[in-house]
Amino acid sequence: MATLTQQGRKALARLLSQQAIHLAWGKGDPSWDDTLSPTPTNTTQLTSLIGYRKAKQIRFCEPDEQGEIQVPSGKFSLTDTPSQHLYCQFTYDFEDGLGEHIRELGLMLGTTAKANVPAGKYYLAPDEVAQPGELILLEHRTALFRDQGVRETFEFVISF
Repeated sequence: MATLTQQGRKALARLLSQQAIHLAWGKGDPSWDDTLSPTPTNTTQLTSLIGYRKAKQIRFCEPDEQGEIQVPSGKFSLTDTPSQHLYCQFTYDFEDGLGEHIRELGLMLGTTAKANVPAGKYYLAPDEVAQPGELILLEHRTALFRDQGVRETFEFVISF
């Protein structure tokens, strides 16, 4: 059996870091508030899409017990040296998804806006998207209510 080498893992992270990555969020299923459903690996889209936010930051990172980045899999520190761990940060604006209940998050690779959408727009409504891209990471969660005066920030570390 072949093994993916450390160099190969770094190469995959480097290739991913050069792509447009968006975080899609959706309403999901209200029953998840009582019992979260498992996130199946064959899912290709969110259950009830609200919008997409382009990554604010995509950086390499390394495991570090003293690191400032804390995700469920551990603590990490940013590095300029390519590694097999990729940090993605998404910060939504105050009005993005206002009044919605967020129960699903999905990292999308290759999301593209329609031609009439102004270049550089970081938040896209579903009707502004020409190509939704490929879902590479999915998280189901209990509801997060989008209240005014709050800017939600989500952080993920993708490890190869």
